[in-house]
Amino acid sequence: MALSTTTRPDRTGTPRAKKRDDTRLALMFILPALIGFLVFMVWPTLRGIYLSFTKFNLLTPPEFNGLDNYVRMAQDPVFWNSMRVTIYYVVINIALQTAVALVIAVMMQRLTRRTWLRGIVLTPYLVSNVVAALVFLWILDYQLGIGNTLIAAIGLDRVAFLSSDALVIPTIALINVWRHVGYTALLIFAGLQTIPETMYEAGRMDGASEPRMFRSITVPLLRPVLALVLIITVVGSFQVFDTVAIATRGGPVDSSRVLQYYIYDVAFGRFQFGYASAMSVALLLVLVIITFIQYRVTRADTSDLN
Repeated sequence: MALSTTTRPDRTGTPRAKKRDDTRLALMFILPALIGFLVFMVWPTLRGIYLSFTKFNLLTPPEFNGLDNYVRMAQDPVFWNSMRVTIYYVVINIALQTAVALVIAVMMQRLTRRTWLRGIVLTPYLVSNVVAALVFLWILDYQLGIGNTLIAAIGLDRVAFLSSDALVIPTIALINVWRHVGYTALLIFAGLQTIPETMYEAGRMDGASEPRMFRSITVPLLRPVLALVLIITVVGSFQVFDTVAIATRGGPVDSSRVLQYYIYDVAFGRFQFGYASAMSVALLLVLVIITFIQYRVTRADTSDLN
């Protein structure tokens, strides 16, 4: 349907179309998302910051207690252990996920671009975290898991994937890498589409091998996309919860008690919402600082293609 416009004559007497202001129309489209952002993001954040300065257990009104929650957090060994475990998980998850996703994306770019292959790569991402955790819990169970059954069948000792202090975090990281690597690979693959093919043709004319072109062309020109992917995956990794809650519940002996699970336990297990809010604010500050450092160090706002 054509949009009507009003006209007015210019100085020569020729009718001239009057420019239409679509600001109100744009605001109407933005308004639902803006309301959702304010209600489900901004307000809970502000409410959580306020509760972090209170003693609150849902049964009584919040009681202001100043910085007591933050002092308690600084002296809480379980909090610092949870932070250490979380950072350990993040390092393993990010290293494996980024490396594997980059290899998959480059193979899709250089070898084949079939749509059905991209669908297969993305399939694990369509599985929810809870379902993925349950499936791998059954597969990796020490006594009944099919994974340990196959290991025992070939004459090797069973492996305590989810009940060993040393293996539990790497195992959880591998589970989440399996689920998210396809999505990360497609993000990197989209970035590869922005690199002109002429760059690779010039490299071939100069006699460069595929590994050399990967180091000298692909990685440098893909830097802004890799920076974005790292920011997204780091923020998501710090918020790991579902896999731990289903597969290990923080065990054995707090070796998989990541920060998000500890916050959940304090809030909904002990009903100490003020202290849980303080830890949530601390996690928010950590993510803001890490994101800022990543953004500046990786120069995510600039591209070598310009």
